[in-house]
Amino acid sequence: MVKDRGPIGCDTPATLYGPAASTFKDSPHMRPSGRAADALREVSITTGFARHAEGSVLIRMGNTEVLCAASVETRVPPFLRNTGLGWVTAEYGMLPRATHTRGDREAARGKQSGRTQEIQRLIGRSLRAVVDRAAMGEMSITLDCDVLNADGGTRCAAITGAWVALSLAFRHLVKMNVLKTIPLTGQVAAVSCGIVGGTSVLDLDYEEDSGADADSNFVLTNGGGIVEIQATAEKTAFNEAQFHELLTLARQGTGALFALQRKALGD
Repeated sequence: MVKDRGPIGCDTPATLYGPAASTFKDSPHMRPSGRAADALREVSITTGFARHAEGSVLIRMGNTEVLCAASVETRVPPFLRNTGLGWVTAEYGMLPRATHTRGDREAARGKQSGRTQEIQRLIGRSLRAVVDRAAMGEMSITLDCDVLNADGGTRCAAITGAWVALSLAFRHLVKMNVLKTIPLTGQVAAVSCGIVGGTSVLDLDYEEDSGADADSNFVLTNGGGIVEIQATAEKTAFNEAQFHELLTLARQGTGALFALQRKALGD
């Protein structure tokens, strides 16, 4: 634990509204939300939400809300001892009533689901892709990502919000003279895309996701890098041209999210 966190309390949220008109393609498909094909849901990032964490945010993407909190420890996993490298990892969970019906607490079941393990590993990989772990030194930062309300895209919201929480934690460590510089090499954000009613669309909510012809999650960096792509045909196979439409949407969407991340940090 690193003490003296400075001011406690929530900051004014940085808010992004999706574009009102499509710049991607004209389509007769009407989305349930009324959004254009290339429109994000309303997104906001509120920093300082968790009182005791070295860095924290509440990210809202439409009706999906995820609390991301960064905790610093002055130790590393055994496999990294005496290497001079730091470690960034994540844990993910959903409140029992984050969804339409109550889900059991995984702690009560005694084990995590395969989905939970897969998502938290994805979050950790995504963050490590933009961290200079040698510049961290031997410390660990854990990002706890807890879903308060789920309406599609929870893993993407967790990645996007966790990067801001991690950045805040690093800034705190620089302020406390624990680190000389912020060991980030770039930004990372994630967004979902899918094919719904034959149309490629950005940032699916639950209603769209549950009936999509295909859905995907794109984890991208602000330098144009691809960290991970998860894409699945739910009904019929999609072609290469459709995949490139999804990638184009994802780049547009993450571009807006990168700007919102910087706004949340005051950059």
